[in-house]
Amino acid sequence: MVRQAAVAGQFYSSRGSSLRAELERCFLSPIGPGKLPPHPHDGQRKIVGAMVPHAGLVYSGPVAAHAYCAFAKDGLPEVFVVIGPNHHGVGKGVATSDEDFDTPMGRVKVDKEIVSKLTGVVELDRSAHVYEHSIEVQLPFLQYLDPNVSFVPIAMAFQDHATAVEVAKSVRKAVEGRDVVILASSDMSHYVTPHQAKVDDTKVLDKVLDLDAKGVYDAVRKYDVSMCGYGPTMAMILASEGKSAKLLKYANSGDVQAMDRVVAYASVAVYR
Repeated sequence: MVRQAAVAGQFYSSRGSSLRAELERCFLSPIGPGKLPPHPHDGQRKIVGAMVPHAGLVYSGPVAAHAYCAFAKDGLPEVFVVIGPNHHGVGKGVATSDEDFDTPMGRVKVDKEIVSKLTGVVELDRSAHVYEHSIEVQLPFLQYLDPNVSFVPIAMAFQDHATAVEVAKSVRKAVEGRDVVILASSDMSHYVTPHQAKVDDTKVLDKVLDLDAKGVYDAVRKYDVSMCGYGPTMAMILASEGKSAKLLKYANSGDVQAMDRVVAYASVAVYR
């Protein structure tokens, strides 16, 4: 059983060679790092977690590229745990899958050992992943860095703080003794003016940079911030147990193409 790509040809190119070129345009974009990532090295890593956007690559890809460039410089882990929101509400409230994922660049292996150890609130439910793009959009970037990359998908329809705490507990237990980076897939404000996006998102990002998971939830609720992956972001903060965080890039869709209402994106790295 293999999970087929759901948004190839929509969020990114449906052909492998074209997709690879699209990823390189993201890295080389003026909004991106401005250079291709170095060849990943081995050694002691410092990055334990990250928050990365997941819109169509033409808009969010350059911002996401900052995180993937940071991964390459830092060195790649044995496996990535990718936690994203469940936009469609299909399946279990928190769902993993044991199916490998296909993209136009090839098959991405799921680490079934870690999946088998996820317990509690995280349930095995392939149906939750069939249409969901928040995890899928990260995979071509991971494949660009390492064609043999492996990962663990977790989709969160329930995004309250208590659920995020339980997801983090389950992930920490399942990855014990393994070399992992925990990646939260999230965009920031949706369909507001660039000014309003910056004002609202700053209130949330301040809490992300403080590694204050409950503060992220409270800011999203208090200021009605239309951030789609605050649950995965909280779970990442709690599960990675990082000591510091850095904002790598913040931008919005209006920085790519002029528009009155934008979707905003941020890449954040969390360090041990």
